[in-house]
Amino acid sequence: QVRLVESGGGLVQPGGSLRLSCVASGSIFSIAAMGWYRQAPGKQRELVAHTTTLGSTNYEDSVKGRFTISRDNAKNTVYLQMNKLKPEDAAVYYCNADLFLGSGAERGVYWGQGTQVTVSS
Repeated sequence: QVRLVESGGGLVQPGGSLRLSCVASGSIFSIAAMGWYRQAPGKQRELVAHTTTLGSTNYEDSVKGRFTISRDNAKNTVYLQMNKLKPEDAAVYYCNADLFLGSGAERGVYWGQGTQVTVSS
């Protein structure tokens, strides 16, 4: 069965950096898109960044210029490099993948369990 596993979260001071990783495993034929979402207490889950097979990227306005999404196709892994972190970036970050499965005829969307990012002085 397909699963996504995130890592790299933790506690960092404002202005610091973290790199999140998400590894997808299972009967994956190809990846249509992978991305990162975040959810803070009392707030709605929001898209942070995502990337497609064609190489397009999309970022939430508040993270543009600070966060960078990248992918290692050989390892089915997506990364989120987060620089100049702010207190408002604190949230649980979730990996999301839009996948073609098996022989490529089936498509599904999967979520990781999340990794906590805390930004505090």
